[in-house]
Amino acid sequence: MSNSSRDTAEGAGWGSAERGTYRRLMPGGAEKVSWLDPRMLWAARNGVLASWFGDPTGRTRSRWTAQREAAGAPADKVIRRDDPDRFSFLVIGDTGEGGEPQYAVVPGLLNAGRDTRFAVLASDVIYPVGSAGDYGEKFFRPYADYPAPIYAIPGNHDWYEDLRGFMRVFCDDAPPLPPEQPPRPLTRAWLRSLLWHRPRPDDGRGLAEARKLRAAPAQQAVQPGPYWAIDAGPVRIVGIDTGLLGTLDAEQGAWLREVSRGPRPKILVAGSPLYVDGKHHPCPVEGGGTVDDVVRDPEHHYVAAIGGDIHNYQRYPVRLPDGRTIQYVVAGGGGAFTHATHTIPRVAVAGVTERDFRCYPLRGDSLAFYSALYGRRLRLRRFFTLTEAEAAAVVAERLGIGPTRPTDPAARVTRRVRLVAALLGTGRRPDRAKRIRLPVRKIYTQVFSPGSATYSPPFFKCFLRLDVGPEEIRLRCHAATGNRAQEVDPPVEDEVTIPLA
Repeated sequence: MSNSSRDTAEGAGWGSAERGTYRRLMPGGAEKVSWLDPRMLWAARNGVLASWFGDPTGRTRSRWTAQREAAGAPADKVIRRDDPDRFSFLVIGDTGEGGEPQYAVVPGLLNAGRDTRFAVLASDVIYPVGSAGDYGEKFFRPYADYPAPIYAIPGNHDWYEDLRGFMRVFCDDAPPLPPEQPPRPLTRAWLRSLLWHRPRPDDGRGLAEARKLRAAPAQQAVQPGPYWAIDAGPVRIVGIDTGLLGTLDAEQGAWLREVSRGPRPKILVAGSPLYVDGKHHPCPVEGGGTVDDVVRDPEHHYVAAIGGDIHNYQRYPVRLPDGRTIQYVVAGGGGAFTHATHTIPRVAVAGVTERDFRCYPLRGDSLAFYSALYGRRLRLRRFFTLTEAEAAAVVAERLGIGPTRPTDPAARVTRRVRLVAALLGTGRRPDRAKRIRLPVRKIYTQVFSPGSATYSPPFFKCFLRLDVGPEEIRLRCHAATGNRAQEVDPPVEDEVTIPLA
């Protein structure tokens, strides 16, 4: 197996390396998604409108699921497969930007996952607004050669056109919902409806042609709606739709509690993670309680909770008072711009410490990546750009942790290196957080990260492979850098064995 970023800088994708073959898969003239383009931000306005004027996704979701049940979808929303007691599947999060970072994942995914029984896309299948017309180049083309079915959970971006494209592709070409009664004038709902982004009438005209790219019978999957459960071998995989604002409506919450009952081991796949960036986000359910309450309940037998939305990899092994350990995983590195990991402070949450925590890219690689990016964009390369060794050294100093990659040469941490690390929001040790209050971390995550899409390696993308057996699951995070070496043999950046007993 090839070296990972934890072994060598070359394993992380740094240095002069042969570019991968992924560009041969890409269509000519692929449009690049720019989150600094005001037109793109305006098209993706529905999340902001929902937070200001009320979130309508619960009602819309209920209408979609009622329509699917009327069309014959199972009322319990459980997909029952015939997988054996030993099988494998993939999880890929936040895929659909359609550019080089997404396509760079594909060759390694096919090499490491060709024998898997199915794949799950976890959140944000299509950027920027989930349009049906974007599925050809952002779903059907990149995964044309993946031989098995693909199921999906929508993310907030898939909801920016009321889930219309998602339902057409994954739910048996579900017809449009009939129009609702217009809201009363001068109400919050009325203001929201005036500004709400909706799909174009002609959107998705090329969808029938795009479907031919994944037309083999073995590739077909029909799911009962935007949330579902899959009974596969000895486990049940429960997929939930967290909508525009990362919450569950009461109807889906009741379904989640019902489908979680019983002794069968379960894995949650969600549109947003429950632990991320060193914090707990339990995901509220309308009417009371949280998703994490359901996951932690010993009667429900969850062993892992995987969420997308944040575009990197993180893992938190949370040990519960009853002695069980649940693996909480962030898996959003499937193709969209990279969210920084160097902004994650020293981890101390729910009993999980830095010793237990894992992330990809490594914090030092994340800082080196961003320093080079903003050195180019601000035309201050000599000031901003840090070597991988300098970035790793200053991260270790600021967080009080040892070097993750011991093969890096010792680097001198100068005043310039410390200043760049501070400007780029490098996470701090908890004992220093109160002394230095720079607002850079929140601004960095919400403003700078979305402008971080690059089109040359290393990309620091990833996907998960889960090997399920009667007694345990082996979860591995595979890297995709965009370089040829990592395409041929995708390195394992993290691995954990999860007992099912």
